Amino acid sequence: MTKFLPLALAAALLSGCQTGFIDSDVERGLAGAAAGYGIAKAVDGNGDRGAMIGGLAGVFCDDLGGCARPRGY
Repeated sequence: MTKFLPLALAAALLSGCQTGFIDSDVERGLAGAAAGYGIAKAVDGNGDRGAMIGGLAGVFCDDLGGCARPRGY
């Protein structure tokens, strides 16, 4: 049960990525950091390192084309 909660929180955060709620680099960075922390803790890893990697991935995913959306809105 202790490993399920961080995974559930990470899944809930990642589910908001495709719905248009996370638009700026700051929001993506915070969501990535939270997801990275939760996933790292779920697999008995270092939560701080997971948060740093997740936060950086969230900030730069739009610049690298990983989470880019069409800008026709």
